Amino acid sequence: MDPNHLIIALFEFAVLLFSLSLHEAAHAWMASRLGDPTARMLGRITLNPVKHIDLFGTIILPAIMLVVNPNFLFGWAKPTPVTPSNFKNLTRDDILTTLVGPCSNVLAAIGATLVLLIVSRTSGRGAAIVHFVAQTGDLSILTASGSLLIPFVGLFYIVIILNLILAAFNLLPLPPLDGSHVFRHLLPYKALRVYDSLGIVSLFIIFIWGGPVIGFLIGPPEMFLRGILLHF
Repeated sequence: MDPNHLIIALFEFAVLLFSLSLHEAAHAWMASRLGDPTARMLGRITLNPVKHIDLFGTIILPAIMLVVNPNFLFGWAKPTPVTPSNFKNLTRDDILTTLVGPCSNVLAAIGATLVLLIVSRTSGRGAAIVHFVAQTGDLSILTASGSLLIPFVGLFYIVIILNLILAAFNLLPLPPLDGSHVFRHLLPYKALRVYDSLGIVSLFIIFIWGGPVIGFLIGPPEMFLRGILLHF
């Protein structure tokens, strides 16, 4: 791995750790708000990645992807433990606890867009850098020298893209992803038993077709946020 590639990889991995921690902390926070203290008692309402790391999903898989395909990075953290019997309204509270994870990633992407918009509006050089990154998506700018704004802008652009990927990935209606926890509430009992038993088939579908589907899903919101940076 060349030095430029390594620097980009380190930035992407740092953002991934933050984004996964935010996602799982949001699950834990919402579950606690709705009456289930399980995750809170285990210290999961935190952005400290140590509390959320899954050895394969958070470390090994992202490391492999950064080497093999650095343009598409995703992973997962240790699932947030939830005790549904603690919820007052099982279906509603389970859906809310599930959806808050992907929503937190969408909000992170929007927040990063607002930060870059402020940089663009308050600095002439910052505006040029933001417009270049938004127009080209070229992350090699992270390794350029001459201004601290360059890595700053690159970092927040990674926050946008990576959080959109995580939100779309987790909303896929395939076990064990977040989307499946919502979709399963719509199924009759017999279909639910089959759906919950997908197991390895579900993982096969995710790894074979997940990339193109996620790319399709994040296309419109990515273009929308990039348009904001380019035209406002």
